[in-house]
Amino acid sequence: MRFTQAELQEFRGGTLPDLLGPDVRLLLVGINPGLRTVAVQAHFGKRGNRFYPALFRAGIVDRVIDASDGFKPEDRAHLLERGVGITSLVPKATARADELTRDELIAGARELAVKVERTHPRVVAMLGITAYRTAFARPDAVVGRQPDDLSGAELWVVPNPSGLNAHATLDSLARDYREVALAAGIPVYPAPSPAR
Repeated sequence: MRFTQAELQEFRGGTLPDLLGPDVRLLLVGINPGLRTVAVQAHFGKRGNRFYPALFRAGIVDRVIDASDGFKPEDRAHLLERGVGITSLVPKATARADELTRDELIAGARELAVKVERTHPRVVAMLGITAYRTAFARPDAVVGRQPDDLSGAELWVVPNPSGLNAHATLDSLARDYREVALAAGIPVYPAPSPAR
């Protein structure tokens, strides 16, 4: 699907449903959906986002999912069968996460706690340290397992897969995502051979 910039702007403030199954073990929490993500109604739907390649390299899924035109039913089913859920800290779409206010992030953290209490994942992994620090009032937090649980689930922070996060490579994303999958009890596939 192709969208002009003007068409994408029409999705500003829009939302998309969470990807949650009956047996979510690992809940991955993006900061908020982008405009294209809401346009195609699939989490991390922006072409070129490193999220699904990192999940594949981490052994969480058995293939690279392409959500840029929306989820294929078999890809959606595969994530749910693996016990992977996806949600957003703040549900409204923006062009960039830095457009969100502090109050929106804090409110998102409260709503996330309620969602976790309702769905009972083993592990919640927030994708992005800066948003986490603001939302959870933890200005000195570092990436990794957090000292406090969230509504009974282990709480982790892993790097954001956005290309704007230049500090994280696909390999480092995969390593961190694999760690949270193992903590959640998801049996991971062997890491794929590096591309030559």
